[in-house]
Amino acid sequence: MHIGDIVDVNDKMQSGYQYTLVAPVGGDFPDDFRPFYSPKQMLEMGVFEGKYCNDCIGELPERWFEHAKISEKPDPALNYFGVKSRQSLPIWRQKGWIHGPDPRGWFQWYCRYYLGRRIPEIDAIQIKRWRAFARHAGQIRANCEPGNIFCRRRQRQALLQWSYDPLI
Repeated sequence: MHIGDIVDVNDKMQSGYQYTLVAPVGGDFPDDFRPFYSPKQMLEMGVFEGKYCNDCIGELPERWFEHAKISEKPDPALNYFGVKSRQSLPIWRQKGWIHGPDPRGWFQWYCRYYLGRRIPEIDAIQIKRWRAFARHAGQIRANCEPGNIFCRRRQRQALLQWSYDPLI
């Protein structure tokens, strides 16, 4: 994918949506937005019980899915920490966590942003949400012995799903 490419979206949750890539893949991020993992790395490590975007292969690069942990049914065992760590989409909507043209939420926004889509108003909201999520890393540091990755596994899984280093 390259700057200027137009991406067509036709999956189970969204069809007829298009966006243009205006930034280099994985680049041109603001200084206050430094995710620890790429979407490809996150999918390989195990996020969202293997179910989050396995019907988005037509939109996202195929190589992202070469070693991704995906499933037809949600399976917490596929998550890196082997635990369920997400709420349902109706709850996301109820809490106002879905913004702009990304019906799957933050990770879908991050995938599209990583590819080079930019929507300044939505990007600002999502980057602010990402920065606020850092509080969970602080809770792990305050409550877990260094190196004990089994302490607060749900919180660590959530950090991974927001592209923070859960192995702190």
